[in-house]
Amino acid sequence: MTMMTSASSEPPALGPLLSAIGSPGDVKRLADSELPDLAAEIRHSLITSLARTGGHLGPNLGVVELTIALHRVFATPDDKFVFDVAHQGYVHKMLTGRASRIHTLRTYQGLNGFLLRSESPHDAYGAGHAGTALSAALGMAAARDLAGEDSHVVAVAGDAAFTCGPTLEALNNIAETTRRFIVVLNDNEWSIDKNVGAIASYFNALRTNPTYTTVRRRTAAFVEKIAGKAARHLAHKMGEGAKNLLFPNVLFEKFGMRYYGPIDGHDIHLLVRTFEYLKTLSEPVVLHIITEKGRGYQPALDNPGKFHGLGSYKLEDGSTGAPATPTCSEIFGRTVTDLAKRDPKVVAITAAMPGGTRLDIFKDEIPDRYYDVGIAEEHAALFAAGMATRGFRPFLAIYSTFMQRAYDMIIHDLALQGLPVRLCMDRGGLSGDDGPTHHGLFDIAFLRPVPGLVHMQPKDEDELVDMLHTMAAHDAGPIAIRYPRGGIRGIAPSREPKILEIGRAEVVADGTDVALFGLGTLFGMAEETKLLLESAGLSVALINPRFIKPLDTEVLDTYARKCRVICTFEDHVLTGGFGAAVIEHLRDAGITTPVARIGWPDAFVEHGKPEILRELHGLTAASAVEKVRKLLG
Repeated sequence: MTMMTSASSEPPALGPLLSAIGSPGDVKRLADSELPDLAAEIRHSLITSLARTGGHLGPNLGVVELTIALHRVFATPDDKFVFDVAHQGYVHKMLTGRASRIHTLRTYQGLNGFLLRSESPHDAYGAGHAGTALSAALGMAAARDLAGEDSHVVAVAGDAAFTCGPTLEALNNIAETTRRFIVVLNDNEWSIDKNVGAIASYFNALRTNPTYTTVRRRTAAFVEKIAGKAARHLAHKMGEGAKNLLFPNVLFEKFGMRYYGPIDGHDIHLLVRTFEYLKTLSEPVVLHIITEKGRGYQPALDNPGKFHGLGSYKLEDGSTGAPATPTCSEIFGRTVTDLAKRDPKVVAITAAMPGGTRLDIFKDEIPDRYYDVGIAEEHAALFAAGMATRGFRPFLAIYSTFMQRAYDMIIHDLALQGLPVRLCMDRGGLSGDDGPTHHGLFDIAFLRPVPGLVHMQPKDEDELVDMLHTMAAHDAGPIAIRYPRGGIRGIAPSREPKILEIGRAEVVADGTDVALFGLGTLFGMAEETKLLLESAGLSVALINPRFIKPLDTEVLDTYARKCRVICTFEDHVLTGGFGAAVIEHLRDAGITTPVARIGWPDAFVEHGKPEILRELHGLTAASAVEKVRKLLG
């Protein structure tokens, strides 16, 4: 098949086999000899379409044969496929009647970048976070059993998902819950970045050493790693009995599941035969397949981390344009690394996101104080808490949407004990093309009630650096910062950093008619609103709040008494957000100045470019002016 060299303005043409697939039934009607050609057409369509829209290219190129085999053997929507994270569900979309729309992925009103129950009856379960597949699929299997139905449930999870707590919790429950359940362990050595930890090492042993002798050698190393040399010595002394410990099926069969594999996840005919056999069994099983992330596109093979998920790229070589100025993630990674060089107590922790958070900068320069705990946000927070008890200064970098998972630890372990862990929430605010599973629109609401916690957001890149230095100096309990994907003002930090006074806002301009409180990313929108209102003859104050908690109530009270209207701006849901905090305080203080609020609605915001979604949902200067004018009467 000839590869396109550039993206055209028209949707990329589908191959003859793929264009004829209107439903999974059409996959079943193909001849066996046509299946490899279908796989080639799918890869071609993915590579050419995603060059324009961006997306999770590498993971989907790795599951082409697997997804074809699943639809060849099983019958959705009666049978249920549950994909962990669901970012590798593009091929499933193409085989369930959505191939002609694959070029609309991650665009407004186009296909979502993950699976959505509302998008197709073939999408049995929607997700965007790791570790959900086994538990959700097991729930479906239990419901099937109670209903007396005869359908099949298949959970597809990458090896990285097995470092995630919910996956292990589900494994503990499967054998006691159902007799018919299939787990596909899609083993490619990667999550977003290279997998880490003892379980990843164990899967590597299974992957690379199919014979007993080699498995024994590798797994013995694994046992030594997690339990010490004494355990290895004991296993050796057990002689033949050690086979029960060291065989590759031990991990799953100890959970009561039959293990099969590992097999070649790109041998489509072998996959079909294996699934046809597994569907006849009346016991929970694990099929371990070995796949290649990025298969069929050399740039994705050469750089699996980059091609896990990315924006548009050039087909010829996979290159992407570098941003003109450093992103907030890059500024964060660089600043924390510099702080650590001056302070030996500073450590950096991430949950399988060194590239996304740009802690890879820290990892390269100070590897002995860098920790990647895998996809385990709860453990990451507890691990940071433990380090904080010993006088270290942990910077814990997790996307806002993933920090939700560590909420119990933030309350119970960090705040209750007053431990100074620095919570650094990348993607705080709208995450655009990734959609509702990745929008960081809830962290203000869930952190506001936590006693003793400090929460802040910068208005520009210079202030981001200031806040990171402020965090490093803050040892009086947990402190959090939220910052957006990409940049804020699109400028590089240009001055010496300073330590900010906790809870102190910045009054940028004075005024007597309207006071605008522009938080973080939307400070620029507040500036634009100020100009529009001033052009109508109003006196407008402009305040950079800086701190969500504690609020600068002195500045707030001053302008609420001085001005006729307050208007707040936040890249967050209005429910429980910054504007809600302002209203609550003014009511408690007995101040009746009306408050207009600009922020996201009480709904899950769809995917699309931020400028489209802001216009759609009223996050604009024009909308702010309209709301203010109504309150002015």
